[in-house]
Amino acid sequence: TTTTTTTTTTTMQCGTRATSVKVGSASATKKVAGSRKAVVMCPGLYQGNHQRVSVSSRGGVLSSWASGGRREVGVRAVIQDGAKLDRPLRVAIIGGGPAGACAAEECAKNGCETYMIERKMDNCKPCGGAIPLCMIDEFDLPPEIIDRQVNRMKMISPSNREVDIGSTLKPNEYIGMTRREVLDDYLRQRAEKYGTNVINGLFMGMEQKEGEKGPWTLSINNYGEGATSKGDKAREKMELEVDVVVGADGATSRVAKIIDAGDYDYAIAYQERIRIDQERMKFYENLAEMYVGDDVSPDFYGWVFPKYDHVGVGTGTVINKPAIKQYQDAIRDRAGDKITGGKIIKIEAHPIPEHPRPKRIEGRVALVGDAAGYVTKCSGEGIYFAAKSGRMCGEAIAQRSNQGQRMIGERDLRVYLNKWDRKYWPTYKVLDILQKVFYRSNAAREAFVEMCQSEYVQRMTFDSYLYKTVVPGNPINDIKLLFGTIASILRANALRVTNGPSVTFGERKEA
Repeated sequence: TTTTTTTTTTTMQCGTRATSVKVGSASATKKVAGSRKAVVMCPGLYQGNHQRVSVSSRGGVLSSWASGGRREVGVRAVIQDGAKLDRPLRVAIIGGGPAGACAAEECAKNGCETYMIERKMDNCKPCGGAIPLCMIDEFDLPPEIIDRQVNRMKMISPSNREVDIGSTLKPNEYIGMTRREVLDDYLRQRAEKYGTNVINGLFMGMEQKEGEKGPWTLSINNYGEGATSKGDKAREKMELEVDVVVGADGATSRVAKIIDAGDYDYAIAYQERIRIDQERMKFYENLAEMYVGDDVSPDFYGWVFPKYDHVGVGTGTVINKPAIKQYQDAIRDRAGDKITGGKIIKIEAHPIPEHPRPKRIEGRVALVGDAAGYVTKCSGEGIYFAAKSGRMCGEAIAQRSNQGQRMIGERDLRVYLNKWDRKYWPTYKVLDILQKVFYRSNAAREAFVEMCQSEYVQRMTFDSYLYKTVVPGNPINDIKLLFGTIASILRANALRVTNGPSVTFGERKEA
């Protein structure tokens, strides 16, 4: 064995074929008769830990790095779907939000060699931060990451009519309010605990140099440990070669563009974090507010959601993105004295998908979370569905690869997609219909708020939200609700001010 660097220690098992290892410009060639596998020990990503990187003589290319520069380790080969591997299946997760972290956790703890690439480790996505009760139990979330347990809500109509919601909740039922920087960091750390290699880097692109059955070569700007999303320059460019890629990189997903997954409509969400005095904060102790009206959004709603020591005040829109700051001003005005004198401590904006992408699987690449378009209409909820889709995708990868021992392909990844669509398509369809019916005009919004007075509606809504199922209704009550809703819409249309503007599906018309 000859080598020109001391940053890599290589041990060989009996029977390995010749394998080349490059460290920057340095190289080493090892030949030991009869061995089949080389094991490279290299400095870990965090706190001096060591990673164990397996290099198979049969296939796949894995690039890693050392503190002194890029290291490429590799033997390229095409491996057919279902083929038994003599090293773990290599999976790259692009994005470290709830979708990416949950996918990485499932892959790592089930035998796959897993990498998660995330640039913004201190990311605070503009998000109401509400999570359903079932997510806390299902994902084993500790109580300390839940800022508030909300069991009361106020729906405020365009005419400022208020309806209190929450009387049907049981004493132990609530909506959890979180800060995304806290939740996301917890999920990432848990994925790392299970063995995920976390890379603080910016994903730049990927290609298959050996054809559609060959490995994916990812290009990454590596920022290293301790870098934040602002002001830090990449330490080095690196390549990482893997078998499977999971795109969890948000609404503007680069992975989705590379596999030509198709476009979708997206909303702009805008949120201000406002610190208010303790007396006003006490008002929001276990209360959240939702405002509807074409002054706060022509096609969505505005919100005031309580956090640990401040409130998140925000809104969103699809059809009139340039006016988002105007809508934000309106939601602050509508909240009025309840947030007066508060200090804006952070401003956030981010695109939010409006529907699933036309394509979510291509070969050995899958999309999850916002990258796949898993945000519901009407409510704009995405955290639970992001985490759930990531977990389901990770479970499918682990199961179909026999815990990382076999190569998988598109058919295997479609196990996740088919399961997802069967389970959640009704939820997305119902909320799509509700948005089209109740967000089309101020008259419809007034009817929507009036409808929320019904205990039957509240029970159906909370049961569906808290436990993520479409709850079957009582036919007689459903018929009563239908006629009551029609009457509310007619009444609101008759009473609305005729000289006020109304917004209907992107066209502004005079009433």
